[in-house]
Amino acid sequence: MARILLIEDDELLREGLAHALSSSGYTVVAAANGFDGMALHRQEHPDLVLTDILMPQGGLLMIRVLRSQFPDLPIVAMSGNHARLELAGALGAVRTLPKPFTFPELIAVLNEALPSPAG
Repeated sequence: MARILLIEDDELLREGLAHALSSSGYTVVAAANGFDGMALHRQEHPDLVLTDILMPQGGLLMIRVLRSQFPDLPIVAMSGNHARLELAGALGAVRTLPKPFTFPELIAVLNEALPSPAG
């Protein structure tokens, strides 16, 4: 399964999502803010980044930086702020996910964003 970098400042949500994704077979590394997320990206080389937008060391700036450095990296942005989701899409998020969402909705979005295995 894919390696996912999860960036979410809400500790309970971050832990819950990490646990649920891990239980579904994904390898998950998690960060609490954009700065730590960028550092983890350099170390872990994830297949996909799932990031909150409104957080310390903001998600929008991180999306812009990641997109400029890694143009093929799938980035999924999540937020309760729909205007910010539109901006995230304009900055390079391949998919957006409005909060609150269900786990099946999350999995569907991840499956759409992840590249298909070569075959």
